[in-house]
Amino acid sequence: MSFDTILEITGFTIGLIYLYYEYHANSKMWIAGLVMPMISMWVYYSKGLYADFAMNIYYLVMAVYGYVAWTFSFRRRQKENRPVSHIAPRALLGTAAVFAAVYAALVTWLIFLTDSNVPWLDGFTTAMSIIGTWMLARKYIEQWIAWILVDIVCVGLYIYKGIYFYSALYAAYTVVAVFGYLKWRRLMAGQAA
Repeated sequence: MSFDTILEITGFTIGLIYLYYEYHANSKMWIAGLVMPMISMWVYYSKGLYADFAMNIYYLVMAVYGYVAWTFSFRRRQKENRPVSHIAPRALLGTAAVFAAVYAALVTWLIFLTDSNVPWLDGFTTAMSIIGTWMLARKYIEQWIAWILVDIVCVGLYIYKGIYFYSALYAAYTVVAVFGYLKWRRLMAGQAA
């Protein structure tokens, strides 16, 4: 078994752990979120998925931010569990504008400055992942919709690139994202009660 395959299987396993904790809205997911990007950076770079490689640097930073945002209230300076909520319409509009700008910049970079043969898809998954990770860190339920879109595209992209374990992982992510959205809706209803 090659080193790349071992890394891919390890990343796959940690990804499942991450997904389990995300589904349950448990802040432990951010710990797995520190390890998986380090592995994924190697896998993506070796396959020429440069935007996905760069995205994992962002994931490392967001894992720290997400853990703090989920578990600590700066206003009260104490540990606290952030509730699941909807993103405000104004914030959603701003988020869409950020997505469009990041997507355009990534596609331009991938087309003109790399040898990527999948700039549109690599750029889409990366830009949408930036948005999805930020929404997840803020514990907005709409993050699941962003992940469903990312995951569906990643399944096909990773099959095309020969990253089969990650393709299987993202197929699982797609299914869990649908159920995660439904679970977080129930969590929100329980918070209101």
